[in-house]
Amino acid sequence: MMSKELAELLYPNNKYTVEQIEKMYPARKLKPGQEVTRFAPSPTGFLHLGHFFQSVVDKFIALKSGGIFYFRLEDTDQKREVEGTDAYAYNKICEYGFVPNEGWTPNGDKGEYAPYRQSERVEIYKAYAKMLVEKGRAFPCFCEAPEGKAEVLENREQQLEETNTLVDHDPCRDLSLDEIKENLAAGKPWALRLKSINKVGDKTIVHDLVRGDREIQANLKDAVLMKNNGIPPYPFAHPIDDHLMHTSIVVRGEEWFSSVALHNEIHEALGITPPKYIHTAVICKIDENTGNKRKFSKRLDPEFNIDYFYKQGYPRKAVVEYVLNLANSNFENWRVNNPTADIFDYPFEISNMGSSSPMFDLVKLADVCKNVLSRMTADEVYQDTLAWAKLYDPDFANVLEKNKERAIATLDIGRGDARPRKDIAVYADVKRLFDYMFNEIFDFKKLQNHDPKYDKKVVKDFIAAYKNEYRHADDKDEWFARVKDVAEKCGFCTDNKLYKQNPAAYNGNTADACAILRVALTGTNQTPDLYTIMQVLGEKEVLERLSK
Repeated sequence: MMSKELAELLYPNNKYTVEQIEKMYPARKLKPGQEVTRFAPSPTGFLHLGHFFQSVVDKFIALKSGGIFYFRLEDTDQKREVEGTDAYAYNKICEYGFVPNEGWTPNGDKGEYAPYRQSERVEIYKAYAKMLVEKGRAFPCFCEAPEGKAEVLENREQQLEETNTLVDHDPCRDLSLDEIKENLAAGKPWALRLKSINKVGDKTIVHDLVRGDREIQANLKDAVLMKNNGIPPYPFAHPIDDHLMHTSIVVRGEEWFSSVALHNEIHEALGITPPKYIHTAVICKIDENTGNKRKFSKRLDPEFNIDYFYKQGYPRKAVVEYVLNLANSNFENWRVNNPTADIFDYPFEISNMGSSSPMFDLVKLADVCKNVLSRMTADEVYQDTLAWAKLYDPDFANVLEKNKERAIATLDIGRGDARPRKDIAVYADVKRLFDYMFNEIFDFKKLQNHDPKYDKKVVKDFIAAYKNEYRHADDKDEWFARVKDVAEKCGFCTDNKLYKQNPAAYNGNTADACAILRVALTGTNQTPDLYTIMQVLGEKEVLERLSK
């Protein structure tokens, strides 16, 4: 009787009953095996690599099962909320191709299980809180909050010394109804706490789809269910929301693994079945200073922020492929055997996920980027590079727009070959590698920097002779034959002084002649096919550069 009276005392004017709410959120019309996953960030800052990793897993599990992937905002920690990060998180995963089937969006809720923002679901939580009070599984706590983390740790250490356990029963759990009424009449703020019924030595099972079943110590803490501002923390809000939205699999970081005992007891008290869990391993890296493996740090590692990658010019498609490679052990082999397949055709399997911490490697990511970019058309690379440059290098974006045909033709060199070029890892490489194709940004002083191993007079004579013989209309075979003929006439490959001193450097062919032409036209000895470069530059530009 006391519990029902207490429930009415604490929650006298609830908008809903639990029974009404359950009818508002009927079961989804899905077939067996179709999974429902959710990406549920807190709008408290940037989207980090761990969050993104989880969203990738969420999306692929739902996609491969023909299920639902939805977006929920867990914004109950209002003190830490950063304005605008709700839309930021949603837009960011959409940019990478992970558009939710339903959920919160910057333009309003989309779906039948709204609202998808926890701060708008307080009346729902109050109904379940009242139910727990009626069942005798929750009580009001009038204690003042600890000063901070240090005080909490000190209390835990003291309890361990005295009892060798961490039974955290709140003193207010045994208040009489009259004492509670007195505190309420005095206007004391209160939080609602779970009345844990577990004992020291009790165990609970953690069901994890990757790690398997593990037995751990049952919850012994009277945890807060509703804060004194009437807002629930994550341990109470997420079981209710996942139950009502019929989430079947929850993907979250392994830091939540030890909390499953509490979550299990809350599920049990609510009378609902918990979802299946996947606790993803923490992504690590090699510390540049120590050479040791460590977790990512928000303070030390700019690449922990998912924004880092696109700002640096890493293609979003490549970042997704690399993260999939971290998430599923056989992805790399699949990509080798299916080089042109759409990324969403990949048959993601939970069984291929590992429980050990994956290592993030920017060098490996660069290799993935090169492979991804090599499979794209020249126009696709151009459009993606232009979009990136408009945000992060607007001057280069103007150059690309002004020289669109030349840029696409340059990017197309060697692209359709059996072994296509893989020299571009990030969009900034287009500018770095091919600056010589754009007069607006090319430093023509580079054309004077010939390899010192060549005799300057021989180089000068050869270039002058070749300029007179140059025919832009030559096909590739004719062009090559003309280069060889001019070189021989100049004595470049047979009887010049350097050849006599070091014949091994020339080998009686046109390799060195082409190298000299390459530097004379581009300022570098590393370019794609020289003949095609000259065709793209055009006759006028070639002749002008040979005159410098």
